[in-house]
Amino acid sequence: MYDVAIIGGGVVGGMIARTLASYQLNICILEKGHDVATGSSAANSAIVHAGYDAKEGSLKAKLNVRGSQLMPTVCQELGVKYQNNGSLVIGFNEEDRAALEALLVRGNKNGVKGLRILEKDELRALEPNLSPDVLCALHAPTGAIVCPYELTIASIGNAMDNGADLKLDFAVDGIRDCGTHYEISSANNTVEARYVVNAAGVFADEIAKMAGDDSFSIHPRRGEYVLLDKECGSLVKHTIFRTPGKMGKGILVSPTVDGNLITGPTGVDIEDKLDKSTTTEGLAFVMKQSNENTTGIPFGKSITSFCGLRAVGSTGDFIINNPKPRFINVAGIESPGLSSAPAIAEMVVELLEKADLSLEKKADFTPIRPASHAFREGTIDEKNAMIAKDPTYGHIICRCEGVSEGEILAAIRQNPRPRDLDGVKRRTRAQMGRCQGGFCSPYIVELLAREMNIPYEEVTKCGGKSLINVQKTKEVQ
Repeated sequence: MYDVAIIGGGVVGGMIARTLASYQLNICILEKGHDVATGSSAANSAIVHAGYDAKEGSLKAKLNVRGSQLMPTVCQELGVKYQNNGSLVIGFNEEDRAALEALLVRGNKNGVKGLRILEKDELRALEPNLSPDVLCALHAPTGAIVCPYELTIASIGNAMDNGADLKLDFAVDGIRDCGTHYEISSANNTVEARYVVNAAGVFADEIAKMAGDDSFSIHPRRGEYVLLDKECGSLVKHTIFRTPGKMGKGILVSPTVDGNLITGPTGVDIEDKLDKSTTTEGLAFVMKQSNENTTGIPFGKSITSFCGLRAVGSTGDFIINNPKPRFINVAGIESPGLSSAPAIAEMVVELLEKADLSLEKKADFTPIRPASHAFREGTIDEKNAMIAKDPTYGHIICRCEGVSEGEILAAIRQNPRPRDLDGVKRRTRAQMGRCQGGFCSPYIVELLAREMNIPYEEVTKCGGKSLINVQKTKEVQ
């Protein structure tokens, strides 16, 4: 019997798990996928928003600002890259200026620090590659960037290191209220827990209905991105937003914490909660509007495109409530969900305590997790010391990203352990460079097969039937 079961292995579920793991509780995370961080937390803008956009008084506003304040410490403790690069919301005409001034007023009411409107000459000094048509911009110095899947993996790993259980391939198909606890079932397993936290992303409404709550609905919103090579990462320093519209903040242009340049997303409401396909029209729109924001984006140096789904709730705000005894909804966590995640975790703990969950702090809780990128970012002397201790760090597997065998082995052996190529990619960046795994994938498959003690042919790209190798070529008849 668990004290708390968290349904959903994304960044919000991970932050909740990590926070609860600091108490004397028996908790588990139930994730339907083959790995954590495979939903919205794997494919978004990676922005820590300052908090000027959400309507004052809303949960989005309150939790965004608080989450933004917490994020630097959280990332430092978890060894996750975080960069306070600031953001600019650009305007092209007087109508945009009026909207930016309204955002300035709203941001001040929300408690965002340092906001101000910048004029054309000052903007050009900050960002020489902005479009010459840009007239003004709202500057938010507290805006930042982070790696969303790295943050998710680290938070869940830290929770597991502090005693939490993770159950993968656990697609919840039923929830039964047994009076003192809930029985949560999947096709092949059943878990009992006194309390349930529903953090299931685009499927949160379906999970809520299983528990008897049909008070809201979730629909997916497609967001398509184009990612450019690290050679392009210095084109802008700030995250460049358009003046926001009804469907979101528009197409952004931003550096990433790993040195790439990211552009996107689109914002198209769809019905299929599993459809992560990109479209010709969507990617063309990303490139067109990105080029309107800034000059000189070399889209010929794009290395990949991808699509993420935002969980858009029917209420217009985050849905964080306690509709049934011992059952907490954490739903409709669209943007600024990543930014808000640490604060959402705080709120969920408060709700659980109000629902009579006894909370006693662990004396031996460890909030620290070693960084997964220490080797490649180390000095020559630090790298030599690591290689002297473990020679596998001297064997580079991914040439594009400079990822060593030692780093890949460390990732495979660390909570939560990857079981496929994409899992290794999210933890180490191997396969994320220019060749997109063309060189290193066979070597990573070999390491996974050896570490998991399975045949080479059974290693998959992303679980399920995503087989990579069928048999050796010399055995093909």
